[in-house]
Amino acid sequence: MADNLDWRTRLAVSYTENGKTVDITPIDSFSPSFSLAIEPIHSIERTHVGAVFSPQSITFSLTVKAIGDVAARLTALAMQGKRFDITLQEKVGDDWSFESVVLGDCMLTSAMPTSASPSGAPTATFSGFSMHATTESKDKVKVEIP
Repeated sequence: MADNLDWRTRLAVSYTENGKTVDITPIDSFSPSFSLAIEPIHSIERTHVGAVFSPQSITFSLTVKAIGDVAARLTALAMQGKRFDITLQEKVGDDWSFESVVLGDCMLTSAMPTSASPSGAPTATFSGFSMHATTESKDKVKVEIP
């Protein structure tokens, strides 16, 4: 099997608030979602005669271990209704297709901590939305929405 199908890269997620960048670590998962709502227009004489473009939606969820102060900082951002940027980029390695994905002007809409137990570290899952996003591929093609 070809080496180019092996994954040896570690991604890093960080947020920026008031010009200060903070790594979100330890992090279990980060899931951005881009909804580019486009609906085809059909007519009685033929299909697909055009398209209706609805507003784009960018949402995300991330789950962090409640170790250190990152869960508390994210909870504070949620409770204060503050906007911040989230950056997903390579930390180690170069297997990923992108140079970076930046979700700008994010706001958290929910925070859900797990209950404490005698084994394992508790986690907190945060969900939110972004006002705009930028992706940059390895070959320096940059795309922004909206």
